[in-house]
Amino acid sequence: MAGIIGKKIGMTSVFSVEGKNVPCTVIEAGPCVVTQVKTVEADGYDALQLGFGEKKEKKTSKAEFGHFKNAGTSPKRKVVEFRNNFEGEYKLGDEVKVDIFHENDYVDLIGISKGKGFQGVVKRHGFRGVGDATHGQHNRSRAPGSLGASSYPSRVFKGLRMAGRDGGKTITIENLLVIKIIPESNLLVVKGSVPGAKGSNVIIRKQWK
Repeated sequence: MAGIIGKKIGMTSVFSVEGKNVPCTVIEAGPCVVTQVKTVEADGYDALQLGFGEKKEKKTSKAEFGHFKNAGTSPKRKVVEFRNNFEGEYKLGDEVKVDIFHENDYVDLIGISKGKGFQGVVKRHGFRGVGDATHGQHNRSRAPGSLGASSYPSRVFKGLRMAGRDGGKTITIENLLVIKIIPESNLLVVKGSVPGAKGSNVIIRKQWK
């Protein structure tokens, strides 16, 4: 599936033709460099590996440095592989820009959600808690309640909804509408929210009809 790597800039809003205020996310999409071309003969499938963002040489391993040198480009911070459904043929070192998308296209966006640290069950799983603090209740309004683990099974089952680390997970948002493309600034404006904090990397995949 064709796509590109980008960086989340932030949210804004635009007015539609009907006069409605539409919340949007602005993404700096590319330009990305083709760092590897995979073929059926050599690798068993067709794909393009794209690199995005600059990386300091002192933070790049020798293997990575040689890999990018073969493509004739500087070390890249983010590398992602896309199945080769791009329009046209690309070679090592070619640039993939935001103009692979068009207005009114639908895209899928993949990002890592904001990390929220260690959270209780109310914030992490949406537990309601106890509304009325009557009949002797003391300091238990946000507690998860009994786990039911007594003499059997004498342990806590994995996956039980309890307190723990929240956020920081890979999230895919499907079917977001491309509102606007600004090629001279490599900007892509999509309808709705995108997972991740400002400045975080996102993967934009084009949906084929």
